Amino acid sequence: MTAAVRVAVLRWCGVRGNCPRRELSPFRLCIFWVEASDGMKVTEFLSPNAVVAELHGTTKAEVLRELSEHLASAYGGALRADRVLEVLGEREKLASTGIGDGVAIPHGKMPGLDRLYAAFGVSHAGVDFASIDKRPTHLFFALVAPENSAGIHLKALARVSRLFRNPDLRAAILGASTDPDIYRLISEEDGRA
Repeated sequence: MTAAVRVAVLRWCGVRGNCPRRELSPFRLCIFWVEASDGMKVTEFLSPNAVVAELHGTTKAEVLRELSEHLASAYGGALRADRVLEVLGEREKLASTGIGDGVAIPHGKMPGLDRLYAAFGVSHAGVDFASIDKRPTHLFFALVAPENSAGIHLKALARVSRLFRNPDLRAAILGASTDPDIYRLISEEDGRA
């Protein structure tokens, strides 16, 4: 049986009146609830080669650059690091993707992609990512999706968010020391959840 997950999605409402919450003025971020199937698995779009046991960046910009580089190198030239960095950076300008509990999910859409691509990295020291709970962020799941893939993009965000709500998984990842160990932990939880 497939369960549904409610996910808060921030959308920029423009002046053309496309905001369903018309009482809000234009140019505000609005929260929408989206029902997303949890039938999707993170391991469908996260490669073992795209896991980094220790990120070295100490700022948001440095972590985004490092994740972008790992995304580009892990997928054999399907992505350009500079373009991924630009997309992730533009999304961060709207609002931080730090969702709290030490987790951030920087994400964005890119033209020309044929599928979802993801990278995962750990910062044991923690980074100020302007997280919603104002605490340091340790776990970073970067995701880029094809430009016209709103449904799949939202399902992927919902799946990642659901997976990393588990405090035992977060603690286990922080205790792991190698890329394969971290991927195994994610994969095992992905199979259970």
